[in-house]
Amino acid sequence: MTVTKLTHPVVNAQLSKLRQSSTTSKEFREGIHHISLVLGLEATRSLEEETFHGQTPVGPFTGTVIKPRVGLTPILRAGLGMTDALLTLFPEAPVYHLGLFREKSTLQPVEYYSKLPPSPPVDIVFLLDPLIATGGTAVAALTMIVDWGIPITNVKLLAVLGSSEGLAHVQAEFPELEIWIAGIDETLTAQGLISPGLGDTGDRLFNTIRS
Repeated sequence: MTVTKLTHPVVNAQLSKLRQSSTTSKEFREGIHHISLVLGLEATRSLEEETFHGQTPVGPFTGTVIKPRVGLTPILRAGLGMTDALLTLFPEAPVYHLGLFREKSTLQPVEYYSKLPPSPPVDIVFLLDPLIATGGTAVAALTMIVDWGIPITNVKLLAVLGSSEGLAHVQAEFPELEIWIAGIDETLTAQGLISPGLGDTGDRLFNTIRS
């Protein structure tokens, strides 16, 4: 498995702003969007291109299009915060929502929703999950995608922040997976929270933090 951590100064600044508890939901959504856009651009550098011949107002030219059919699979609900950024790059991409939540006492993932069609009409899938804490939710989602019929070598996991332990868990289960991430924290608490982390990404995105 290759884990590529972004090293861009703008991404570092955006991630630092996301960490602050004083950051508003609006600012948090914008920061997740901006980082996701950079993740998407970097993770798609190796996509295969196909040439075509066209005509400008001045003369003929040879252009390119992306050859593989791209699908997006955000994990509800926090993955929704990354989806619009990827749709900016792939406006025609189908979006297959996956509903998974982590049971609070066992920290095990529980599936409650899947929009995956009977067979894959796409060639490559970008799995969108802002936080990789224990890695359990990501592993469950990846298992769903592989069982659906997409080879793990055609899946890319995009995340804003992960724990070293969570990434190691994903690596152990899917050694051929490609991961693109903006930041990595070393500490995972007994409650399965990344420290210092970002807090609950879903609550911060959708302004549902309980006071």
